Amino acid sequence: MERDIKMKITHRSIAHATTALMLSLALVSCGGGNEADKARTLHFGNSAEPLSLDPHQASGVWENRIIGDLLIGLVTDDPKGRPIPGMATGWTTSSDGLVWTFKLRDALWSDGVPVTADDFVYAWRRIMTTKPPAKYASILYVIKNAEQIYDGRIKDVTQLGVRAIDAKTLEVTLDHPAPYLPGLLTHYTSFPIPKHVVEKVGSAWIKAENFVGNGPFKLKQWKPNDFVHVVRNTNYYENAKVCLDQIFYYPTTDDNAAERRVRTGELDINANFSGSRLEEINKNLPGYARIHSYTGLTYYLFNMRKPPFNDERVRAAISMTADREFVTSQILKAKQEPAYSLVPPGVAHYTSGAVTTDFKGQSLQTRLVRARKLLEEAGYGPSKPLKFTFSFRNTNDNPRVAPVVQQNWAKIAPWVQVDILGAETQINYEKLRNGDFQLGDAGWISDFNDAKNFVYLFQTSTDQLNYGKYSNPEFDRLMDAADLEKDTKKRAALMQEAEALVLKENGLMPMWFLTNRNLVSPRITGWEDNAVDIHRARYLCTTDALKSATLPKS
Repeated sequence: MERDIKMKITHRSIAHATTALMLSLALVSCGGGNEADKARTLHFGNSAEPLSLDPHQASGVWENRIIGDLLIGLVTDDPKGRPIPGMATGWTTSSDGLVWTFKLRDALWSDGVPVTADDFVYAWRRIMTTKPPAKYASILYVIKNAEQIYDGRIKDVTQLGVRAIDAKTLEVTLDHPAPYLPGLLTHYTSFPIPKHVVEKVGSAWIKAENFVGNGPFKLKQWKPNDFVHVVRNTNYYENAKVCLDQIFYYPTTDDNAAERRVRTGELDINANFSGSRLEEINKNLPGYARIHSYTGLTYYLFNMRKPPFNDERVRAAISMTADREFVTSQILKAKQEPAYSLVPPGVAHYTSGAVTTDFKGQSLQTRLVRARKLLEEAGYGPSKPLKFTFSFRNTNDNPRVAPVVQQNWAKIAPWVQVDILGAETQINYEKLRNGDFQLGDAGWISDFNDAKNFVYLFQTSTDQLNYGKYSNPEFDRLMDAADLEKDTKKRAALMQEAEALVLKENGLMPMWFLTNRNLVSPRITGWEDNAVDIHRARYLCTTDALKSATLPKS
């Protein structure tokens, strides 16, 4: 998933006191005016404003946090972010690993209509054919004929490898074996949507007045750039196990402002904090800061469709001269690791760092000399300066990193001239998808615990998520071979060959491996730090609610 490094919003200049008043009024107006309501209400700083809550149009972890509380897939997440049965009570797999059969539990949509296998069939056909095209459809290309339907080579959507055997039995046929499928099915792209509603109101089904879901919460109100408000879905199949009655998700665009709101109790959780503030946070908010290793990467993308980055020598020169060690130790300061490879540590059945860039371990001075020579070979110099713009997400630590790497590149030679340009998160990613950039900043968090979820970003067929449009037939061949390989070690070796190839050709510029950082009030119970940073609200509660057995539940 695209990493949530948040957006600025138009009312960012509103005084903190005014914001506090607005939040208080919102809580009262939405039923949070008494102690019982407050005890079972969660205020969540969610980094960015959602672009969409439709699982076929979303693409960021900030959207996943909300969608994952509104809808439940065949497989879901436990408190530690591990896959467990969700709408499916269990499944079987054919001997060749291609046909999976899922048995569905008895469950209702929030309007009382039964959830059926046909809702999954409808949803998966829709994501391959919806307009505008789904940004994330490629994650489901493992399903038979999915890619060909998405790109129009197959016109008949019923040829997608999914069918309802009966109301409670779903059969899924794959293009190739995928032992990681249960993990993949925790991703919101695979969630069901209410066919009976979407057929009636179309894309407007996600509006609060139309919304129907099968998760523990349902959409009550979405006030853009202010909050998303969800309330308990009493038709959820495990409603009795849910503690919270309502959640407010806020687009907390400024880490320092969000930290103050946590300190005053306006926010129970914020989904990030600045590593440079860690010492002060530990002093002022002891026990709030939660840091954990993360299967995620910050990386920069070269637009390989046009000069100057269609030249591998230029890409290599710029990549090798970014001082990752200084950035992680002096700017980020929250246990991030410099990245010289694509796949982060902690990914199952894969050795991170087994292949790296060829300049890892060299001094920055040595790299600068190499870089100048490469650029001169590419024809750049005093009479033909290298000029480009670095576009970055204008939130979190990114605005502090951007001038550092700009200074790094300026040390190559006086004729290397770099402009830096910050943009809101959603705007930045839209520019990446549209190819409207030269060098761009991005982040990626694993959708399922498998190296393919990182390496596939550079397959030609990955389409919108292959931002720089890296394309190499040998890379694609290796990934296709990995898909067909059943032996775990041989499969990993094929993906490592592909990873080595994209690193050799500087198809990306890996910068640092992420840590997940959250501020969590001691008032919140049930929070489990984990490598995927997924914390479904159905597992959370408050100390106030636990103390009083007399508090009502909706």
